[in-house]
Amino acid sequence: MTKQIYAFSEGNMNMRGLLGGKGANLAEMTNLGLPVPHGFTLTTEACHDYQEHQKLSDALLTELDTALDQLRQVTGKTFNSQTEPLLISVRSGAAISMPWMMDTILNIGLNDETVVALADLTHNERFAYDSYRRLLAMFGNVVYGLSEDGFDQILTTIKQQHGYASDLELTAEDLKQIVQQFKALYGTDNVPEFPQAPKDQLLAAINAVFESWNNHRAQVYRKQNHIAEDLGTAVNVQEMVFGNAGEDSGTGVAFTRNPATGEKQLFAEYLLNAQGEDVVAGIRTPQSIDVLKKEMPEMYAQFATIATKLETHYRDMQDLEFTIEHGKLYLLQARNGKRTPYAAVKIAVDLVHEGLISEAEALLRINPESVSAMLHPEFDPETLAKQTVLTTGLPASPGAATGQVYFTAAEAKAAAETGKQVILMRQDTSPEDIEGMIASKAIVTSRGGMTSHAAVVARGMGSTGVVGAHEITVDYQAKKAVVNHQEIHEGDWVSVNGTTGDLYLGQLATSDATVKGDLSTLLDWAKDTASMGVYTNADTPQDFQKALDFDADGIGLTRTEHMFFKPERLLQMRRLILAEDAEGRKAPLVELQRMQQDDFYQLYKLAGDKSVTIRLLDPPLHEFLPHDENEIQAVSHQTGITPERLRDRTNALKELNPMLGHRGDRLAVTFPDIYQMQVRAIMTAVLRLHDEGLEVHPHIMIPLTDSKSEMGWVRQLVEDQLTAMMADQDFKLAYTVGTMMEMPRACVTADQVAEASDFFSFGTNDLTQLTFGYSRDDVGSFMPEYIKQGILPADPFQTVDVEGVGALMKIAIEKGRSTKPELPIGVCGEVGGDPASIGFFNTIGITYVSCSPYRVPVARLA
Repeated sequence: MTKQIYAFSEGNMNMRGLLGGKGANLAEMTNLGLPVPHGFTLTTEACHDYQEHQKLSDALLTELDTALDQLRQVTGKTFNSQTEPLLISVRSGAAISMPWMMDTILNIGLNDETVVALADLTHNERFAYDSYRRLLAMFGNVVYGLSEDGFDQILTTIKQQHGYASDLELTAEDLKQIVQQFKALYGTDNVPEFPQAPKDQLLAAINAVFESWNNHRAQVYRKQNHIAEDLGTAVNVQEMVFGNAGEDSGTGVAFTRNPATGEKQLFAEYLLNAQGEDVVAGIRTPQSIDVLKKEMPEMYAQFATIATKLETHYRDMQDLEFTIEHGKLYLLQARNGKRTPYAAVKIAVDLVHEGLISEAEALLRINPESVSAMLHPEFDPETLAKQTVLTTGLPASPGAATGQVYFTAAEAKAAAETGKQVILMRQDTSPEDIEGMIASKAIVTSRGGMTSHAAVVARGMGSTGVVGAHEITVDYQAKKAVVNHQEIHEGDWVSVNGTTGDLYLGQLATSDATVKGDLSTLLDWAKDTASMGVYTNADTPQDFQKALDFDADGIGLTRTEHMFFKPERLLQMRRLILAEDAEGRKAPLVELQRMQQDDFYQLYKLAGDKSVTIRLLDPPLHEFLPHDENEIQAVSHQTGITPERLRDRTNALKELNPMLGHRGDRLAVTFPDIYQMQVRAIMTAVLRLHDEGLEVHPHIMIPLTDSKSEMGWVRQLVEDQLTAMMADQDFKLAYTVGTMMEMPRACVTADQVAEASDFFSFGTNDLTQLTFGYSRDDVGSFMPEYIKQGILPADPFQTVDVEGVGALMKIAIEKGRSTKPELPIGVCGEVGGDPASIGFFNTIGITYVSCSPYRVPVARLA
């Protein structure tokens, strides 16, 4: 029969999966000879058995009797004894720390008789009844679901009657009265009487702790922290020691380093004459550990020595709970302490410098996602706590921004040009809004999902972004938005938290962050260790410079269509599209080439010896045309083309499903002169830099390929243009032409596609869209419910779908490299910056990932 209960002396720190983190660490401290109150642990396997059968098994109950007998022998105390009553605590302890998410009950073993025995034994009636009232409140709340408010109200009323400012002023007689009133809350409204038998208290407490594994807050915490649902919790049964036993007793919580800053200093709070829950629950305001140092210097010195010993032993910052009972120190808990991202990085780097861990261990101790919080502006938590949330959307792009609201891209741009801080708020965005988006500190939309246009662009620019805030209704004509009857007018101040998705009225201060100090050191170690390259998706020198500041290896994706939406370029693009024939397209193509070659020149020059991959035009042409009557009239005035002709041309180019329509290399086949123009612009930029002494080897990417023949046709178009220009200039150029793997068909025929391609780069947004049949711009309407119901484990546009999309990627990699064993293969879709996805990419042989500039450090660490 499997053993389900272990005495602390039988376990060790390596048994976390079985004993939970708390139980394993109590065992380890016991083995180290530290002053740990005696006890035992019910294993996580016992929890699994309880969850399955909804009761404690007979075998477990037999083991429990044996464990209690052993505890009696080692402590000399017994349940219900009138001379030496055994009092115990029952605490949860999962394998992965979940602070305060599950339940604890203290002082089990007290009843109407043993409270008198405890008072006689300790010659302290007040202490005994203080402990009893604590048991009644905790047991009632945890086991029977009695509201804490009922107990608190009784306590408050009696304190008010006597004019007490603190619980410490309650007398023994007051506490006896409180005990009677607490007991009166039991036995009513289907609530059983308080059990007087200590064994019944213990069994009920164990059941409650096992049940608390599935309480709502624990479930939310596990989801937030990606903790598996099937781990279960252990239960720790431990002899009580009493910090509330008098003026020579107390309790505290300590961190061996500052959990906010990471500074190497003992960071602790202490309460005189209190139990541990008073500190962690915030019932009383604790004092600095310096109070203990002053009042009990020997006790402080002993504790500080133990704290240093435990940090050295565990090789990490420790979170400790301790109790002092009549001048004797006891350790109740040691675990790796929770810390801010800033503190986590500093502690990891410091521990390497102190010789406690290796660089590799330091890297693995940092959650890559947490680094993101260090790279964006943020609001002060104390300031936020005083604010009322206006509404909440999807946290599309981290950071904090405050500014004045504008509802169109043009107005946002104009306001920014006058020096205003701007928040662009819209129902949704399109590529045409790019200038307004660039001008804005934050982008807010009422529609769209996490990979909608607004979300992708916000992340790419490093702007704060909140999308899918459905409670917002924008009235463009009235220049206002309405949120739950609250009107926001153009120019009103709004603050946006892209990390949480929360919006606030008013102006909140923010601060910028950069990679420096310990984070820079950590990322250098990551780069030296990593097997995959980390590139950026960048379309402007500003984006690229930010990525270079974060030490990107180069550009993995330049989306050239984003370069066409500045007003003077958009005008030429519209003239190009509206032209009747190839002859009519020549003049606008010349102008666009002039503009594009300077764009490419700037990116190549900034890159130096780092590579830049340029993707040729991808979106359908109708995206560049006017969308409403006002725009049609304006474009008519600019181009001299009649409004009727504009409407006809726009309607002719419209598609029922443009994401599956006339875009990508399909444009190259029907409008080859557009791709030829872009290749000439690339080549001209390369020649200019050659003359300046910089050799560039362009990487040209063809989007949306689905066959070898298609890729071969477009590749030939590109190579013919390059060859002609090289011959004309008497210049030899090394270059590569590759494809974006976005089509399921391309993945399953990748061995053929590779014959015509020098590299692959997975466009996971489109590949996911085409694999699932989801429109990535519309998933916000159902994706949250799919995740909530467990139909999908995560948004596949945010974390790669390993079973479906991932399977297609594996097929493409295996087939592509069967044709070309050294074929470089990247990922430049949204999941390229997702740590969970990067782990998968590493296993399937991806060469590099490419992500938005602000995700570069996250991806590097992942």
